[in-house]
Amino acid sequence: MSVELETSEGVDESEKKNSRTPERENHTRMADLSELLKEGTKEAHDRAENTQFVKDFLKGNIRKELFKLATTALYFTYSALEEEMDSNKDHPAFAPLYFPMELHRKEALTKDMEYFFGEDWKKQVKCSEATRKYVERIHYVGQHEPELLVAHAYTRYMGDLSGGQVLKKVAQRALKLPSTGEGTQFYLFENVNNAQQFKQFYRARMNALDLNPKTKEKIVEEANKAFEYNMQIFNELDQAGSLLAKEILEDGLPVHNGKGDVHQCPYYAAKQDKGRSCLFQTPLPGQVCWCPPLMLCLVGAATQVP
Repeated sequence: MSVELETSEGVDESEKKNSRTPERENHTRMADLSELLKEGTKEAHDRAENTQFVKDFLKGNIRKELFKLATTALYFTYSALEEEMDSNKDHPAFAPLYFPMELHRKEALTKDMEYFFGEDWKKQVKCSEATRKYVERIHYVGQHEPELLVAHAYTRYMGDLSGGQVLKKVAQRALKLPSTGEGTQFYLFENVNNAQQFKQFYRARMNALDLNPKTKEKIVEEANKAFEYNMQIFNELDQAGSLLAKEILEDGLPVHNGKGDVHQCPYYAAKQDKGRSCLFQTPLPGQVCWCPPLMLCLVGAATQVP
């Protein structure tokens, strides 16, 4: 028997058409938010995993200066995210996902920053351009559409719990970091005993949120934006890494004398007439002085990339 024959009499064709729930809306209504996010961000997730920076990282092809920049980007990102999460911890659309003891990363990242840059690290680093855009979006969401914080928390924390231990081991091996965890505190979730079980619990909390179909769609869209912001940061880091490799191949960077002599900086000497200066004026003895223009831009200096 056809659908038309089962339809009640007295309803014209236009009313029939309008009464049918669109397939996408029906799917959104019935599916769990965690499944919608997994399905709706698969393409973005795959593209993020295939950025050159991520592929090189997984192969252990990363230099300490680049890893320090990546850690800096994470510090600013999580500082913004956790500030907005704290501000919205009682919001009904986010409160069930508020787990500061288990998930928050700012404190761990602070330890990593101190390890890499020293106690005065806050004076040495600034937010890169790509990271700044990500941070601004997080603050906007937290202040105007707090329900969308779900997307940013999901994108970051679920990824950290999934691949964090792998990345930690790669970084320790490639950069010869201490096995005791210095420099990789970000990847250590001391208050999560079983990552797999916690992720299942977190997804169950997400699925129990009282959200309408339109809000669920907006959260999926926001999660895709979050992946895009992360990819922009990866691409920024990849450009920095490529420039570092090029400078090394050209044998154009001498070893800093460790006495804070800015004139030992090859880029300062070459570009003195353009007003550039060495950002790392007092690195440790024997440390290479990295300061091509892109690196200056990445750490937030006013210099523009030519």
